[in-house]
Amino acid sequence: MRDATVRQRRKAMLDLPQVARLAAYVAELRQHGPPQEVPDFDPLDGGVDARALFLFEKPGPMTVESGFISRNNDDATAEATFKFMKQAGIPRKLTVIWNVIPWWNGTRKVTRPELHQGVACVQELAKLLPRLCTVVMVGRNAGRARQHLESPNLVLIESYHPSPVVRATSRAKWDTIPFVWAEVMKIAES
Repeated sequence: MRDATVRQRRKAMLDLPQVARLAAYVAELRQHGPPQEVPDFDPLDGGVDARALFLFEKPGPMTVESGFISRNNDDATAEATFKFMKQAGIPRKLTVIWNVIPWWNGTRKVTRPELHQGVACVQELAKLLPRLCTVVMVGRNAGRARQHLESPNLVLIESYHPSPVVRATSRAKWDTIPFVWAEVMKIAES
């Protein structure tokens, strides 16, 4: 995603049927939400056909630079996400990646009001994903949204975050991530 040509190609794909409603959702967040950066969904993921939502915590600076929530961003978390999805055997078209806080405001800190706003956004997003059967809450802050996402139609899974901080502070937690994510395939195939 470092290459401007790659980003332009992905931008041009935002009107594809599987991602157009999600692109409209992002445009509405940009128009009516807080005045911060809201990146687009990656059109190479499953879009509205996704069965699994990987809900991370908050976009970071590299996401803002690329303009996309993507496992192809040029940062260590995206690289680990790509690697762990592959290890878990999860096809890209089965997933969509988003954040419980969909905007970047210059800090990784998540406040209670911000989380409340973000959860409302995720609840709206879930309505746009008719095939959704599982949500993987990636990281502690994403896990805080659990009580607001409970539904008889969804299996909720909590996972450690694939950030360099988790890798450096608790390698044992880091090593569990692809095994936890592999549960997605069992749910999606049932």
